[in-house]
Amino acid sequence: MRLNRFDTSKIKVRSSNGGRGMPGGRAGGVGCGTIVIVAIGALVFGIDPAQMLGMVDGAQQTTAPQSQQGNLSEAEICTSGPYATEACNALTSLNETWEPEFARANIGFEQPTLNLFPSGRVATQGCGTASSASGPFYCPADYTIYIDTTFYDQLARMSGTGGDFARLYVMAHEYGHHIQNLTGLATQVRSLKQQNPRNANQLQVRMELQADCYAGVWAGKNRNLIERGDLEEGMRAAAAIGDDTLQRNAGQRINPEGFTHGTSQQRMEALRRGLDSANSDACNVYFDMS
Repeated sequence: MRLNRFDTSKIKVRSSNGGRGMPGGRAGGVGCGTIVIVAIGALVFGIDPAQMLGMVDGAQQTTAPQSQQGNLSEAEICTSGPYATEACNALTSLNETWEPEFARANIGFEQPTLNLFPSGRVATQGCGTASSASGPFYCPADYTIYIDTTFYDQLARMSGTGGDFARLYVMAHEYGHHIQNLTGLATQVRSLKQQNPRNANQLQVRMELQADCYAGVWAGKNRNLIERGDLEEGMRAAAAIGDDTLQRNAGQRINPEGFTHGTSQQRMEALRRGLDSANSDACNVYFDMS
């Protein structure tokens, strides 16, 4: 996908690596060490951190925290490795795409912060501490997308593609959770989970599929930037991280009651729905909160 160069005036970026250069492997490469898989859900991006990290229901902030870069400027973080630059390019595009959508809907918009952290552990401001084994995730309490860029190498091994669109899909999916946070849907879903814990997994699946759909909407709205092979890369990535595929590859019996993100087919359909429509209203099919 031919994204324009990042604009640091339009993004909030920080690094939790204490000022060291970001790891980043090789764009499209698979040379970094394997991420330790502690559970099926730990490897799949996008899970609700309150569920993933065993958190109590975290209170949302009305405004996002100020970006903290440590010893690195935002420009230095964004140029510290191929994956970092790509992530900053994507964040710029996502902000430019979604902010006008919120303005048209007369909904307050707040940019998310992108935290690029090295393989290891990262402390969030409201969602506890996570390790690189958790995979990329969004913390609603601090409005931040957390990405250990070495995950991209693991994703390439899982999906069989080292193309950029698979990685951009990760970013856009996490941004989809930010959209759910800003619109209030995330708060409503957490309340519904507490009221009926037996439906928690089903609600989580719907959240994840909607985030996949929002990722597709972003790509659909920027279809002029899509290159040959991008859509296939996205579909392969979506298929690789479906709950049924992950359970099967782990040698487990397929257990729909344990799903948190949806099947491979559902995830591909959600991404395709957003791509084909380029309209966020198409993603409302996953929730009727009236």
